[in-house]
Amino acid sequence: MVQIKTPEQIAKMREAGLVVAAIHAATREAAVPGATTKDLDQVARKVLAEHNAKPNFLGYGGFPATICTSVNEVVVHGIPSDDVVLKDGDVISIDCGAIIDGWHGDAAYTAFVGSGHSPELVELSRVTEESMWAGIAAMKQGNRLVDISRAIETYIRRQPKPGGGRYGIIEDYGGHGIGTEMHMDPHLLNYVDRRRGKGPKLVPGFCLAIEPMVSLGTPKTVVLEDDWTVVTTDGTWSSHWEHSVALTEQGPLVLTAPDGGRAKLAEYGVTAAPDPLA
Repeated sequence: MVQIKTPEQIAKMREAGLVVAAIHAATREAAVPGATTKDLDQVARKVLAEHNAKPNFLGYGGFPATICTSVNEVVVHGIPSDDVVLKDGDVISIDCGAIIDGWHGDAAYTAFVGSGHSPELVELSRVTEESMWAGIAAMKQGNRLVDISRAIETYIRRQPKPGGGRYGIIEDYGGHGIGTEMHMDPHLLNYVDRRRGKGPKLVPGFCLAIEPMVSLGTPKTVVLEDDWTVVTTDGTWSSHWEHSVALTEQGPLVLTAPDGGRAKLAEYGVTAAPDPLA
């Protein structure tokens, strides 16, 4: 069953989403050469404490940290560690969440550590982020879940990959419902699988975490021996972007974006819903 939220509940999720946005800002600033991924986890813990929020990753299924720090070929669920020291030229995806009064926010971004990154890597992150926004723009009344998947996949497939070939749209992980739990129905693929049908119709109160993950090579992944860290099977580097989004009577509200998604959605001809906390 899909959990439909009231406007009051969406406002509470917006509070959690803004905490996540604050974590993103703080960890992005801290993701510099010489920092460890454990350092970034400590930064996130401090932000959560400052906002009287709880982490939704820590202890989830036994996960041992506050955020996920996925470096280079790690796609998702990388565990922060004192042993992982960021180097100039690395790419890191940081996935994190927050809970306010039982309501969840969840979002991820990809950052470049230092300088000297190839145009191929810069384009990978851009394509992944823009495909997320294409999916968010498709979150409108009357559409179905598959329309979001189609928008994400279509955007990625229309982008020429530097050097030729195709981007790998990660197959084993995708978006999800969010609300009183971090992961809820429905599961959202980042590509169209006709065997799954069209999925539920999108109505006001529908909340989703939309999160494409894309690699420079294969769509296939494997989980390492720690039972968490997910890497590409061919070792190619990847990007991960995510926002939590609520569909309201006035349109989509990007709960984890500082401006509610107003600026980016405008590029897609979509008007973001008013911010209930403004």
